[in-house]
Amino acid sequence: MQYGHVPGIDKPVSRLVQGSVMVSTRDLEGSFRLLDAIFALGCNTFDTAHVYGQGDNERAMGRWVNERGIREQVVIIGKGAHHNADRKRVTPFDITADLFDSLARFKFDYIDLYLLHRDDPSVPVGPIVEVLNEHLAAGRIRAFGGSNWSHQRIAAANEYAAAHGLTPFVASSPNFSLAEQYREPWEGCISISGPQNEEARAWYAERRMPLFTWSSLAGGFFSGRLRRDNLDTFEDYLDKLAVYSYAGEENFRRLERVQQLAEEKGLSIPQIALAYVLSQPLDIYALVGCRTPEEFAANLVALEVRLTPEECAWLDLRLEEREARG
Repeated sequence: MQYGHVPGIDKPVSRLVQGSVMVSTRDLEGSFRLLDAIFALGCNTFDTAHVYGQGDNERAMGRWVNERGIREQVVIIGKGAHHNADRKRVTPFDITADLFDSLARFKFDYIDLYLLHRDDPSVPVGPIVEVLNEHLAAGRIRAFGGSNWSHQRIAAANEYAAAHGLTPFVASSPNFSLAEQYREPWEGCISISGPQNEEARAWYAERRMPLFTWSSLAGGFFSGRLRRDNLDTFEDYLDKLAVYSYAGEENFRRLERVQQLAEEKGLSIPQIALAYVLSQPLDIYALVGCRTPEEFAANLVALEVRLTPEECAWLDLRLEEREARG
């Protein structure tokens, strides 16, 4: 495992971050077995959210951490202020309510990294920055950032923080993968994938802001299951979501190149696709949702694969574009 550092967090942060949507109190034995094995493989950072399982996810994760006595060995990413069916909820009141809910469910004194799960650009950044700083000063969180916040909104929030002597956003969690996201899988998602988001990637590269990138394997598009001729055969929700969001000609061309490079290097399609993400000139922590220890161990291999800029450009069709321009 490789580790990095996030400002405000005095623990190493693993470069692979295990998601927790599959963790549940309905199967504590299986959930604990999975988490134990992934922790033993060197992963100390786990992604959670207030909305996952209507709170059950946080209760299960909290029980695992507390029963194992490892609170100071793990980094917990919490997310709050997600919209609901009735209204957008990125307000100081909702941020505070969700944070206190989460702490009660976890039975923790603090959350290491607190991310706002969605944004509402109609809400001024000032009150948001102020309330997050209040919780930081009270010790309820150690650092904060935005999930599915545009880099322009993060820049505005950090300009406000600088002007008022406050702590800024220190991390961001957008979608990023080799695949271009044609349609957002859920409302209010932000992606920095694809040629249209080059400006966002350059902004993050210049500032070296830690990026906790979700769907680093494009929601399963790089599992190898999806082909041009079988897109209407899937019944599983996540498979259908991958078809909806990522199935397009450019991405299938990228997938074919991933397969070719994987064969040349003796690796799997997911390992090359994840290595592409980790080989970018960005401070990336890739979120993965492994359901078995074996799957996580296979993803670990990608950390040791450093693709060259030329290989990354070839996978992303950029070399081809430059050659076409002469």
